[in-house]
Amino acid sequence: MGAIMLQGTGSDVGKSVLVAGLCRALVRRGYRVRPFKPQNMSNNAAVTTDGGEIGRAQALQAIACGVPLHTDMNPVLLKPQADRTSQLIVHGKVRGTLGSGNYRTARAQLLDAVLESYERLKAQCDIVVVEGAGSPAEINLRAGDIANMGFARAANVPVILVGDIDRGGVIAAVVGTRAVIDPEDAAMIQGFLINKFRGDPTLFADGYAQIESLSGWRGMGVVPWLDAVARLPSEDAVVLERRSFSAEAPLVIACPVLPRISNFDDLDPLKLEPTVDLRMIGPGQPIPAEALLVILPGSKATIADMRAMVAQGWDIDIRAHHRRGGAVLGICGGYQMLGKTISDPDGVEGPVGAIDGLGLLDVDTVLSGAKTLEAVRGQALETAFRGYEMHMGRTHGPDCDRPFALLDGRPDGAISRDDRVIGSYVHGLLSSTELRDALLRRLGGQSAGEDYDRSVEDALDEIAALLETHADIDAMIALTTG
Repeated sequence: MGAIMLQGTGSDVGKSVLVAGLCRALVRRGYRVRPFKPQNMSNNAAVTTDGGEIGRAQALQAIACGVPLHTDMNPVLLKPQADRTSQLIVHGKVRGTLGSGNYRTARAQLLDAVLESYERLKAQCDIVVVEGAGSPAEINLRAGDIANMGFARAANVPVILVGDIDRGGVIAAVVGTRAVIDPEDAAMIQGFLINKFRGDPTLFADGYAQIESLSGWRGMGVVPWLDAVARLPSEDAVVLERRSFSAEAPLVIACPVLPRISNFDDLDPLKLEPTVDLRMIGPGQPIPAEALLVILPGSKATIADMRAMVAQGWDIDIRAHHRRGGAVLGICGGYQMLGKTISDPDGVEGPVGAIDGLGLLDVDTVLSGAKTLEAVRGQALETAFRGYEMHMGRTHGPDCDRPFALLDGRPDGAISRDDRVIGSYVHGLLSSTELRDALLRRLGGQSAGEDYDRSVEDALDEIAALLETHADIDAMIALTTG
């Protein structure tokens, strides 16, 4: 058959979720479907079955399709790190580092890699559902583009434009996109979707008709606000600004939001726990004294984030929390920060350098060697679990003699002598109901016992069902055969 691409009038209009929902809806209709995003920028990533990494959104979309994760689903991934640079991942592997000044030149050279992945996926399925990045209305970025119209025109993929009515100005956003983009780019757009509508959609009937008249594009539906999105893994850091948990819950868990935080979707399974009050601590806020546990998640630039932690005074707060008897869990970069020192002799994250860590674990980390990318299974706290490793660097020291987990007999992580500080390189720990329960019991609580993976599957089904009701999926399928 072919493909269809969802682009947006701006960032965070809901493209990722709509692609996931559309993928699931098409699978439920009996189609073989694959997700695709030519270029993504995110520090939330997942390990693929072919030993690489892709953006978290494409991992979720692969789950929606019921297929294994593969690097072809996101051939170019940019992971922002320190000093206005990004780690460049091509076909799942690190290719180097790009600065903000030279990426616009370098990206045009990546189009061949993007098209290679797209053609391989297209050969495996009936429909490829493609997600754009940012907006085609960013005409200042059009030259050399591989994420939106540059890809759509090179691969001849029809486009549906998504507008977010919740943020306001959706008529101007859609019609304005039509006004500013190149006519040949505009010709690729075959319709529009209005997303995140609250209330009675008949009240927007006039506005919908005006968009059709002024843009010349066909309306493909008005999608309501999707409550099920809250049960899906997070990709973009913008969600941290509006994450909501139960403020009445007795188990307070605090997580400082460092500038280069990554893979913070590790915390998402805590959404299932009614007894947990997870507080994302932003700049200028102290670590709450009532916290029973502090979680330090991953970081794309551990040394830079350690400096940021000191600048915020969170290092003092965390040490005080520990002295009061509080527990600390560090995952990946957070684990490295718990040690005595972090050194980067090869300039993996930026300038060569070193920094003192929190000193809560008797370990030292050296950022060198090949990047570890591996799905793992193991045992920790007397329970079985699965997850994945995605990190640069190696950590050694006396506390590693008390590993947190055994991964097929191989030790991972460390536990402090007082048993209150845990570090691990494994992402996805909290997705395991049994391991989540074991950790919460250490805080005097217990898990509600809900299965996180099942919760995600149910949310995808719910979103797909709503799209069947509120979007013209038949018309979208017809576009793939054009």
